[in-house]
Amino acid sequence: MKRPWLLGVLFVAIIGVSFAAGNSYAQHQQKTFTLEDGSVIGIGEIQKIAADVDFQMFWDVWKILQNEYLRGPVSEKDLLYSALDGLVEGVGDPYTRFFDPEQANSFQTDLEGKFEGIGAEIGIRDDRVVIVAPLSGSPAIAAGAKAGDIIYLIDDADTLGMSIDEAVRRIRGPGGSIVTLTVSHDGIDEVVEIPITRDVIEVSSVEWEVREDGVAVVDIFFFNEDTARNFNKAVVDILSQGATGLVVDMRNNPGGFLDRAVTITGEWIGNKTVVFEKMEDGYLVPLDAQGIARLGGIPTVVLVNGGSASATEIVAGALQDYEVATVIGEQTFGKGSVQAYQEFDDGSGLKLTIAEWLTPKGRSIQDDGITPDEIIEYTVEDFEAEIDPQFDRAIEILTTIE
Repeated sequence: MKRPWLLGVLFVAIIGVSFAAGNSYAQHQQKTFTLEDGSVIGIGEIQKIAADVDFQMFWDVWKILQNEYLRGPVSEKDLLYSALDGLVEGVGDPYTRFFDPEQANSFQTDLEGKFEGIGAEIGIRDDRVVIVAPLSGSPAIAAGAKAGDIIYLIDDADTLGMSIDEAVRRIRGPGGSIVTLTVSHDGIDEVVEIPITRDVIEVSSVEWEVREDGVAVVDIFFFNEDTARNFNKAVVDILSQGATGLVVDMRNNPGGFLDRAVTITGEWIGNKTVVFEKMEDGYLVPLDAQGIARLGGIPTVVLVNGGSASATEIVAGALQDYEVATVIGEQTFGKGSVQAYQEFDDGSGLKLTIAEWLTPKGRSIQDDGITPDEIIEYTVEDFEAEIDPQFDRAIEILTTIE
């Protein structure tokens, strides 16, 4: 159950931190917006446009494209989706995205835990696409890609300023096809080309075992639709076997559904607050678990690293704040914003950042991430020597408790 692939290899078929990491996944009915004399009508009220904004320009450009473009006429639906995409891009938030119907369908499929790609979670750092977290046995691992890699080129496309969604579209593809990533490892200036053969990626979100020494090891790879159900199976098995300690390995887990993270945390803290959502006006909304703390009496160590993001950081931060677990590893990614998802009648969708997350003690997850109680690195040399100092330290703690 150890993760010999640790340090730097990819996770989840390229849905991107902006896709997976911790969605508050709220579904809403479509709202209708029309233009009328310079005003936007929506949600039952008129929203006035600023005096210095001439919305007639939009229609002027629309007509010019339709009437004068060399290869026109252009599909009106394509123009609409592109305009909406640009509108959403204007807020400057990499986690707020508009999806056309095809992209929205892929997004939904991703959250079900099966997709075609390279087996890598990606994010944006310093205006570049980076690899965040790996999936065990993925094509990306086999090709030599690592967590923390900076991606400079996707095939021949420069990633500078590239959005998550564009990167996902370029990296994804049918199984058997090849995508070439030009990357640098661990901040090293030298770049290398990594050809990766895409494949069908299926995510097993939870795996577990109880060792002969009585320590249970639970790997949580992703918080998707079946994670809470599978984790419940793990808890029942662990308790039935009388485990004396528990390692929860969430290294390179990029997140997923918020409610699954809250449910799982309740297995240690009962019905206490797991996380606060900080709204635009500063108002704090507590999200409480409904569990019965079945694991509350079992000494627990949580393993995290730079690929641990979003919902993973919520679980680790809450267990750390309530002092029911020791967190070991490396600083987490720092993705602490909340996205709600609104689906429209034509199959398109909008993923909108609506809040930020704070741990039960009020610590911000966004950008800062979670600092482990014990910082232990997992180096390339450790990987090549097939040793795992983070996991070994967890076992040491749990087998020396009196």
